[in-house]
Amino acid sequence: MTGKVQVWLERTVVEKVSDPRIEMSLAEARRVKSDVEIGQVVSVEATPANAGRIAAQTAKQVILQRLHEAEHSAIIEEYAGREGSVISGLIQRIEPRQILLDLGRTEAVLPSTEQVPGERYRVGQRIKVNIVEVAKTAKGPRVIVSRSHPDLVRRLFEVEVPEIHTGVVEVKSIAREAGSRSKVAVAARQEGVDPVGCCVGLRGIRIQNIVSELNSEKIDVVAWSSDPATFIASALNPAQIVSVELNKAEGVATVVVPDRQLSLAIGKEGQNVRLAAKLTGWRIDIKSASVVEASRPAVEPAKPVEVTASPVKEEAGVTVASEVTATVPVTPVTEPTHVKPNEKVKPGATPPTTGQVRLRFAEDILTPVKAEVKKKKKKKPGSGKEGEDDSSLRRQRRTSDYSVDEDEEF
Repeated sequence: MTGKVQVWLERTVVEKVSDPRIEMSLAEARRVKSDVEIGQVVSVEATPANAGRIAAQTAKQVILQRLHEAEHSAIIEEYAGREGSVISGLIQRIEPRQILLDLGRTEAVLPSTEQVPGERYRVGQRIKVNIVEVAKTAKGPRVIVSRSHPDLVRRLFEVEVPEIHTGVVEVKSIAREAGSRSKVAVAARQEGVDPVGCCVGLRGIRIQNIVSELNSEKIDVVAWSSDPATFIASALNPAQIVSVELNKAEGVATVVVPDRQLSLAIGKEGQNVRLAAKLTGWRIDIKSASVVEASRPAVEPAKPVEVTASPVKEEAGVTVASEVTATVPVTPVTEPTHVKPNEKVKPGATPPTTGQVRLRFAEDILTPVKAEVKKKKKKKPGSGKEGEDDSSLRRQRRTSDYSVDEDEEF
């Protein structure tokens, strides 16, 4: 090897030259090659006069730089249109603040902020990640990926559930706390399709594949609804909901749940209600049924009610009732009567009351009257006229049905 450097320049033969660096005329070309025709490429020696080691090294660096730039541009064009998609990568190196993944043509960076808390990684492990950003830096293209982004769950559902991939079922919203729990709201675009059943799959096979890829992260699939109250009730699954009140002006939803379901609706450290708020976009205030009942205003005293009483008049042996209107105040019952279990109450005895009006029954009022009637029946003959006794007895029976002593309490 002599170490001599030669530079050859390729020029195209044209009829009219517009750029002499890459084109040449037919006459000039035939000086180099006699049988050349228009349109052919002719190689012409263009070795600089001062061509040496330094010039050759400079040319090499320029060529390599142009090759790297072309490669970087191709990588950016390839991954720039795939932002938000899922890609599989091989862990190549683990650093304190980031993990480098081998994607084949380039490397991807998994920052510590995009990693799942509690998830362990090892060199040589293949994982699925979501492409978050593709940036062009001084060191080349930088592909940033994530394991904690909600779009990772969305793309995994598209891969595992054919109905989502074809558009029959749509993923409306996703709320995720990476490594712990996620909530996914789905809706069907076609009648007769169960969106939740499609995502879960037969015996849960579809959802289990997604859970396994996310290292046993819990996933709740709920049905989306255009009615905010129904959607909020579904988002708080598995808790049972009594009622939902919406304040659209402030964007607050007040949810009432049974007392035994309060802790389940809130979740561990408020996780369930927090995810439901992210999923629905409403601020959710959860209250128990007992607290709501206690906060309601007390019952107002009832107003006096006009009651029509019918005093009895006796005309020619016939009882006639004349209507008289009187105003009687009605006292509301404040507390119920409490009777202990297995407590025996004597017949005719009044059970203990707490702050309520004692009632008298008809049997207690009519018992003395019936006893007096029996005594008069047993009266000896001759003590009075038989007709007078019978008429007085009939009057007493009629008046006893309507008259009440003033001392009697109602």
